[in-house]
Amino acid sequence: MKLRLLPVVMSVIISAGVLFGGWFAYTSLAMENPFSDIISKVPGVTSSTMKLDNNQVDIQVSLNPDANLRNVVDRIHKDGASIIGKRTVNIDVKSNPSEKLDQWWSKALFEVAQAMETKHYADIPTTLQKYAEGVPTMKVDSEMDQTYVYIRLTDGDATKFIMLPRTSQIGVWPNE
Repeated sequence: MKLRLLPVVMSVIISAGVLFGGWFAYTSLAMENPFSDIISKVPGVTSSTMKLDNNQVDIQVSLNPDANLRNVVDRIHKDGASIIGKRTVNIDVKSNPSEKLDQWWSKALFEVAQAMETKHYADIPTTLQKYAEGVPTMKVDSEMDQTYVYIRLTDGDATKFIMLPRTSQIGVWPNE
């Protein structure tokens, strides 16, 4: 039996196209698009981008200055639980900080990092308020859940959102 090359090659090309096309359509239409819709409907989110892999979900969000970061993260995890599954979720919050706000944060960071390392989380709001007393336009909000400490710094039009993981690690926080 002699195999003809053209029909075999065409069968392989068509099969691969259907297989990968179906996988791409499923990932896009059944996973990424619904999850993007879930994220965009969370109160406080102005824009978002998302990358969905087999092991992790990378999300970049821009928030309103008055958004509650803890609620945003909680809603993403709860509403997207069926799509997230066992994937690791990495959320990167895009802020609108000013140089003044960044300098202020770098001054307070040492004491906040010490409170995080020693697990004295109750010292964080006190420390932030202590530093905020020197800047009359500064507003500081901090919240915590079982995974992160959430900090929102506002100085006029500038806003900085910070998520500090509650796991011990040495070095700089990866999602600052």
